[in-house]
Amino acid sequence: MGGGSGGHVTPVVAILREIHKEYPRARVRFWCDRHFADETRAIFSEYDKSVQVQTIVAGKFRRYHNLSKLQHLTIPSIIFPNIRDAFLVVFGVGQSFARMLFWRPDVVFAKGGYVCLPVGIAAWLLRIPVVIHDSDAHPGLTNRLLVPFARRIATGMPLENYDYPKQKAEYVGIPIDPSYKILSEKRRSEIKSELGFDPKRSLVVITGGGQGARSINNAVAFHMDALLKQANILLLSGSAQYDKLRSITPQDDPRFVLKDFVHEGLFEILGAADVVVSRAGATSLLELAAVARPTIVVPSKRLVWQVKHAQIYVDSDAVMLLDEDKFLEQDDTSLVDTIKKILASKSLQHRLGQNLHKHAKPQAAHDMASIILNAKKRG
Repeated sequence: MGGGSGGHVTPVVAILREIHKEYPRARVRFWCDRHFADETRAIFSEYDKSVQVQTIVAGKFRRYHNLSKLQHLTIPSIIFPNIRDAFLVVFGVGQSFARMLFWRPDVVFAKGGYVCLPVGIAAWLLRIPVVIHDSDAHPGLTNRLLVPFARRIATGMPLENYDYPKQKAEYVGIPIDPSYKILSEKRRSEIKSELGFDPKRSLVVITGGGQGARSINNAVAFHMDALLKQANILLLSGSAQYDKLRSITPQDDPRFVLKDFVHEGLFEILGAADVVVSRAGATSLLELAAVARPTIVVPSKRLVWQVKHAQIYVDSDAVMLLDEDKFLEQDDTSLVDTIKKILASKSLQHRLGQNLHKHAKPQAAHDMASIILNAKKRG
């Protein structure tokens, strides 16, 4: 189970590949929040259409770091949704309990997201082993609440970034598809051609994740002319702004391609890039580490864990960091300038790519599958 975004689902798919090597007939169901159900089904359909994707009622606790505790208890737009969602969590526990009572799983794997809380509690009530994987260096509230119910906890970052009980916790990294790997120069040129680009020109791939990133999309659109002078641009916009961007970006220019989302073959697109601009999601960063491409990260300041992820990679000289707040300034050229700086220096490209690749954990999916299967055997 997991929130349902690509960062939750793609690691689960990688783990299932490993589990099915040992247990080809293992039966799997994935439970997620209804908001991500369509995206989740699309991802699983590329792997195994027999995996049932079902939704669970769940609620989240709204917390904002710029507000005091008193404000959280007095602002109607926060307190009333929190009260409502508390009831949704209770309902979700009952829903999960009923489902698992009739479909008794051997183990429950929680990948992250608030949907995991009611399912994890219900599994504990039924004495079904619960295994957690926490990708984020800043543990979320759901995972912290599930710690007492969990048999094992795996982490995406080294254990010093967490305060989980050492007897339960193990650093495994983040499971990713084994297709994410360093590509040869010949294959990179072929992919550029397949995408419709001149393979002799540099390619910059810009992505805000499965849901897109408005600030990044707007910056690309605003600086389109300057960016196209530097390189070919492939923008993965997410679905929310796709139609708008189609109306304001060049659609007949061979130097530019706009896509809303890529379900299959993203590893080749990222591997072919000369520079990647990305959010700082934990899974995204490990996928980029595997392909070893020079990367610019633009973390969302609303997501504390993205800021922390970005800083870990910056400290190891593995990525370059941009502040999305500056994108709001009309005269800001930080995006264009940073891309230009990387493209102008082969030594900088090599250093960033190699330092980023040091973070890769190619055995993460295998190790995570072993933890899950061992929990099942002990259960």
